[in-house]
Amino acid sequence: MTTPAIEVQNLTSTYGAFTAVDELSFHVNTGELYALLGTNGAGKTTTLETIEGHRAPSRGTVTVFGDNPSDRKSIRPRIGMMLQESGFAGDLTVEETVNLIGTLSGRTDDPARLLDRVDLARKRTVRVAQLSGGEKRRLDFATAIYGSPELVFLDEPTNALDPTARDAMWGVVDELRAQGSTILLTTHYLEEAEAHADRIGLMHRGQLAHEGSLSELVAAFPARITFESDFLSGDIPVAPTSVSGDRVMIETSDLQSDLYQLLSWADASAIELRDLSATTPSLADVFRTLTDDQEVTP
Repeated sequence: MTTPAIEVQNLTSTYGAFTAVDELSFHVNTGELYALLGTNGAGKTTTLETIEGHRAPSRGTVTVFGDNPSDRKSIRPRIGMMLQESGFAGDLTVEETVNLIGTLSGRTDDPARLLDRVDLARKRTVRVAQLSGGEKRRLDFATAIYGSPELVFLDEPTNALDPTARDAMWGVVDELRAQGSTILLTTHYLEEAEAHADRIGLMHRGQLAHEGSLSELVAAFPARITFESDFLSGDIPVAPTSVSGDRVMIETSDLQSDLYQLLSWADASAIELRDLSATTPSLADVFRTLTDDQEVTP
C-alpha cells in the first residue's frame, strides 16, 4: 500500500493538566484534499502545529511522508505552508519575499510566473507593508505553492479575499491537485470544504467526532422542504414536520418523490406555495450535532 502523505496515530497533546488533543488518529492519502475542521477548542490548531513539525506530541506518533515532521532537512523541501498569519518582513518587496521563501524551501520556481498566477505581477516591486489584506493573503498563497510542493497546508486560505480572488485561488489549487499535490485544508467557510474536499474530519473536544466524504457525513440527515401557505388541507400528500403560522417545514429522506407529490397536489388543489425551498442536508447540519456546552464554529 502507498504510504499516506500524513498519518496521525493516537496523538495526545497536553498543556499541564489540560488535554488539547486526545488519542487522535487519522490519515491523509497522497493526492487527496482533506479538510480538518473543528469546534471551538477542539484541538485543531495544536494538531496542525504538530503535523507541521512545530510542536512535539505528548504521546502518539505523527508522520509526514513516513518521516518525523520535525526532520526539516527531509520534510521541508516537500511541503508548503500557508499559515493564518505569515509574519513576512514589511520592508521586503513582494518579489524579494517570494525569492526568500523559495531559497528557504529548497524548491525551484519561476517567480514571475508564480506572481502572475496569484495576480500579484503588478505588485512585484511593492513592499509587503503596503499591500492590502487580500494582497497579503495572495502572497501567503504564492509562497506556500512555490515550486509546487508535494504537500500544501492551507490554513484559512481565503480570509480577506473577495469572491473573485477566492475562485482564482481554488483554480490554482485544482491545478496543484492535477499535478499530484496533497492538500490539508482548514477553513471557516464550510461551503469550501463541501465543494473541494475528498474527505472531511470534524474534531470536537480533542477527538475526531466524524470523518468521511460529504455524502457519507450527511447521509443520516433529512432534506427539507419549506414553504408558506394560507391554506393547508388534510389531504396534503406529505405530512408536515412542523407548522408555525403559515410557515410549513417538511423533513424527508426522499426529496425528489416527496417534492413531486407536494407540487402535484398544490397544482391540482390550486394552492399557492410561497417562498418554496427544497434543500439537501449540509455540513452545517453535521456541525450542529456537535453542540454541547460551547458555541460551535468551523
